[in-house]
Amino acid sequence: MPNKNASPVTSEQVTIPVAAGGAVAGILRTPSGSLPTAAVVIHSATAVAQRLYTGFAEYLCENGFAVLTYDYRGIGASGSPKVNRNLRMRDWMEQDVPAAAEWMAGRYPDLPQFAVGHSLGGQALVLNNGTEGLAGFVAVGSHGGVTRAVKVRKERIRVTLVLRVVGPLCARVLGFAPARRLGLGEDMPATAVLEWSGWSRQPGYFFDDPSMHAAKRAAQVKADVLAVGLSDDLWATPAQIGPFFGHLVNARVERRNYTPDDGGVPAIGHMGFFRRSVKDSLWPEVRDWLGERIPNRS
Repeated sequence: MPNKNASPVTSEQVTIPVAAGGAVAGILRTPSGSLPTAAVVIHSATAVAQRLYTGFAEYLCENGFAVLTYDYRGIGASGSPKVNRNLRMRDWMEQDVPAAAEWMAGRYPDLPQFAVGHSLGGQALVLNNGTEGLAGFVAVGSHGGVTRAVKVRKERIRVTLVLRVVGPLCARVLGFAPARRLGLGEDMPATAVLEWSGWSRQPGYFFDDPSMHAAKRAAQVKADVLAVGLSDDLWATPAQIGPFFGHLVNARVERRNYTPDDGGVPAIGHMGFFRRSVKDSLWPEVRDWLGERIPNRS
């Protein structure tokens, strides 16, 4: 007799080594009682712990995907931000993201590989990190994070104070930024905050940082890309998202913008796409886009 209380998702705690040193803590979720048809890695936003993506990861699992979530080093379960004070944002993008992608590809070498990047996670994918062998990737709320481009004045002032004054000061004095108290997610390593602060002052964000070689790297991306924007996202506005994905000159980029009405909710913002309140309205859009790129399922 079947167990009606059995979970449709099996979860496994995993530790993934990073070649540069240290490791990231993750959770691998797989469909219970059946083999997955594809593999997905979810790359988090800046200072956002993987728990935000739990519902979305479980949803994809229930639809046949094996899904990996993880925390960047110095965030959440992947170590103290103070101990990891010298980690830069680019280290997350260039080291942690590929490490997670390579681990998942090694775990499921015969499955189509996909990625979903949120904000910073999508930025990393646009810079061709963790994209080798991908059948496609989805980027949600990924943008050029320039503070002066934030249209709502109150939010622009708040973000400017945090990224240019309070955050850098705390980073230098404490060795980390108390981002949780500042309303920016999990506490962050000092150097990551300082690098973020510098990029946020540039009109082209890290595309104006010559050490990033960002335009060249973005031009190397050739996978299918779905760029998702939310109309009430105060940070990733259409003015930020459009030019950012314009750097993917050799990729097939599809843009979709959703409103709270599309989601059937009062608000979505920068984080709300991954909350269960839009499970029935917006998540099927991503599920179907991924599914169309699985051989024999399109």
